[in-house]
Amino acid sequence: MKSNSTAVIVPAPSATNGATAVQDLRPNKPNVEIPDPWVWLWVLLALLAAGAAAAFLLRRRKEQIANPQPLPVIPPAVRARNRLKAAFALIEHPDPFCTEVSAALREYLEERFALHAPERTTEEFLNELRASDTLDPEQKNGLGNFLESCDLAKFAKHRPGQTELMALHNGALRLVNETEPPAAPAHALAPESLPSLPVAR
Repeated sequence: MKSNSTAVIVPAPSATNGATAVQDLRPNKPNVEIPDPWVWLWVLLALLAAGAAAAFLLRRRKEQIANPQPLPVIPPAVRARNRLKAAFALIEHPDPFCTEVSAALREYLEERFALHAPERTTEEFLNELRASDTLDPEQKNGLGNFLESCDLAKFAKHRPGQTELMALHNGALRLVNETEPPAAPAHALAPESLPSLPVAR
């Protein structure tokens, strides 16, 4: 039986074509995650919050510099007592001890009564004190004796013993306690509360 159809001959697959087909079978690529659009909103909000906090802190710092808090005021009598107490570290050295005790009392009197004590000589200061009514006669005499005794130790090479130094210290402390303003807190350091020191022989 004859047929008019044309036969199509399909060649058999070669080894090379098979290898190419195998190579074309590549694994799927991993899925690409699409970023959440809300993340950028949170980042923006965080940056805005950080900027606001920095601006607040900067403004507060400027206000503190422009309006500093006043330092607590220490009354002159309290400062004088603190200096007199600290002077005991120099009790073994009469010259610096008398210098420190005298300076503490002179500065106290200048602050308390506006007397120009620190920059004047003892004689000039006592002359000004005699013309003033800030101290009673007994206090003036005691202060005069105190300053003259300190000058002996500082300038005349006098070497007082510890008993004399304690007497000078107690005299300065007594004058501070007696002349402290009544409104000041009652925390005077009494001479009895000072450390006991051996008397030099």
